[in-house]
Amino acid sequence: MKWLRWLGIALLVQEAIVLLYLASRDVQHTLATQTNHGLPGKQLIKTTTYDAYSVIHEIEDGIERITYRPNEPQHATPIIMQHGMWHGAWCWENWQRLWALQGWESRAHSLPGHALSPTQRPIQMCTLDYYLSFLKREIDRCPTPPILMGHSMGGALSQWYLKHVADDLPAVVLVAPHIAAGNMSYAHEILQQDIVGMVLLTLLTWSATPWIRNPRRAAEKLISANASMTPEALHARLGPESALVLYQHSPPFWKAPTNIHTPMLVIGAELDTVCLEKYVRATAEHYQADYRMIRGSAHNLMMDGDFTATAMTIHEWLTAQGIA
Repeated sequence: MKWLRWLGIALLVQEAIVLLYLASRDVQHTLATQTNHGLPGKQLIKTTTYDAYSVIHEIEDGIERITYRPNEPQHATPIIMQHGMWHGAWCWENWQRLWALQGWESRAHSLPGHALSPTQRPIQMCTLDYYLSFLKREIDRCPTPPILMGHSMGGALSQWYLKHVADDLPAVVLVAPHIAAGNMSYAHEILQQDIVGMVLLTLLTWSATPWIRNPRRAAEKLISANASMTPEALHARLGPESALVLYQHSPPFWKAPTNIHTPMLVIGAELDTVCLEKYVRATAEHYQADYRMIRGSAHNLMMDGDFTATAMTIHEWLTAQGIA
């Protein structure tokens, strides 16, 4: 039929435009540019004090931050936590609370257009180099080099940081990350899960939001029946996401670095349907990193399965690195 032919042509033209746009991105130029155009100053600051720690929730210069600060710190090195697609700083709450009890200060932030960080550019136009500029800013805010922890797309951004910014952090923890080989290397294995949402609607809208378009689809991608959140509660907190980030973390726009010097731990999830465990394991092998596979957990390890045991696994690894 004619309309199918014209739809195919339109999609091909759109695809070409997107690929040309990504080819024009210059990571170093983006990093050298002031990308944060958020409202200056603090729009929200709330401190809640508990017996063992305080929680500081703030929005400053357009960026939401949630800091867990132990009353009796046991470590001088903070943890910077980078969320993944659709999420925000809120997703780290379980682990931040547990690590505060172990004496770690952790700082989670929301990228523009995520959670309570206001949108600064159309979400469909957001790219990994754009997001990386905000991650770099959060790390630069630390008085001492922090531990960097990234989940999913945040794991991709952590790899981009090591390649394009600096390979000199005390440690990096990749939690169910976008894999070193690039997203397109195994797309055929995951896109068949939902042809309508993950392929057709994504191509038509250049948004990855159709992947999690209702509670059932969000749960299929992110959590198992053992999660601490219901599908409905999770879906209510998720937000829109660009599809460009999926393309950009793939050749020819991405090639994983080699000979990384920063100590690295990679965490895979047995039930992950987004970042398949076998490829996450291969990512650890590529970086010659330590690897842990968590059984009974899906993609959102910080809220799925025995997330307490997973947090303690990471804590024990960090402690073994001798990080102050």
